[in-house]
Amino acid sequence: MSLSQQWAEARPKVAGLHFDSGACSRQSLAVIDTVAAHARHEAEVGGYVAAEAAAPVLAAGRAAIAALAGLDPADVVFTTGSNHSLDLLLGSWPGPRTLACLPGEFGPNLAVMAANGFQVRALPVDGDGRVDLDEAARALATDPPALVHFTALASHRGVAQPLSEMVAVCRSAGIPIVVDAAQAFGHLDCNVGPDAIYSSSRKWLAGPRGVGFLAVGPELAARLQRRFPPASWDLPVTVLQSFEHGEHNAATRIGYSVALGEYLAAGQELVRGRLAEVGRTARQALSGVPGWRVVEGTDEPTAITTLEPTDGADPAAVRAWLIAERGIVTTACELARAPFEMAKPVLRVSPHVDTTAEDLEQFAEVLRDVP
Repeated sequence: MSLSQQWAEARPKVAGLHFDSGACSRQSLAVIDTVAAHARHEAEVGGYVAAEAAAPVLAAGRAAIAALAGLDPADVVFTTGSNHSLDLLLGSWPGPRTLACLPGEFGPNLAVMAANGFQVRALPVDGDGRVDLDEAARALATDPPALVHFTALASHRGVAQPLSEMVAVCRSAGIPIVVDAAQAFGHLDCNVGPDAIYSSSRKWLAGPRGVGFLAVGPELAARLQRRFPPASWDLPVTVLQSFEHGEHNAATRIGYSVALGEYLAAGQELVRGRLAEVGRTARQALSGVPGWRVVEGTDEPTAITTLEPTDGADPAAVRAWLIAERGIVTTACELARAPFEMAKPVLRVSPHVDTTAEDLEQFAEVLRDVP
């Protein structure tokens, strides 16, 4: 059985066509059942007792995250998602609050940076929004920021950034690099051993909503200052331990751990290869649809295809029509998603490994008929 068939059969039958994995993938029956079973166990023995019993599953989840990121399981903490992770990290940074990031930085990330008092400067990029490594190396050497925040795959464009090369550039410059892997984790190779990396469960790993992770290497962790409880209190709590809020939804963390196990069992290279194949097929199917321009190159190794309207279509209205009239789920990316780079709203198509060429051809035909 192919990976596509396995992925589809492990999940409830989709009601229509789901091209929204960049926002929220479809969970497997095993993940859904695991989350429900833990809730039932909480009712049977008590929430804290049930959480203690699930410790081995959570440890396996941390180990899986660490293996995919090139860090150690002890470096990994669970959070409620990507924005929460970034806020925890930046809020604990004790040094100068200067940060370099891509011009296409995710809008909510920029808001977290501003809320934590960081001054932001742009890294140099080419015409596709991909970082120019040579220019970046020169800029970082000439005027080094305190941190580099690097989004390995943007939310509004399916252009893969040279992640491992950028980690090497920052390492040579002696600047900690924090990787936003919200779109990249489980989608691209993130085993690069960064200073810090974070992501959410609900996207390409197909876990539950409301959970994610933050992983911080020992050197960067040693530089952070605990916020809660206050660092002045003489308590045996490390910074990473302080990030682990006690009143969390244990069931979603357990479900995420199961999703990570499913991903590894499927074969990460096989999944990444299939996602790239689906993206290539999508761009080929959609390249000739009137009124839309495919932004990415055909062979970009991601499953995200961005459609820019050329005849005045409103992506938000198109998305709503597709859901209401055809049961097709996509994403409308407004300017706030990347306020320093986007010039107009776009429609994002982000299918997973179970999407077929026939699905994409059907979508292309429907898109031609959108009023």
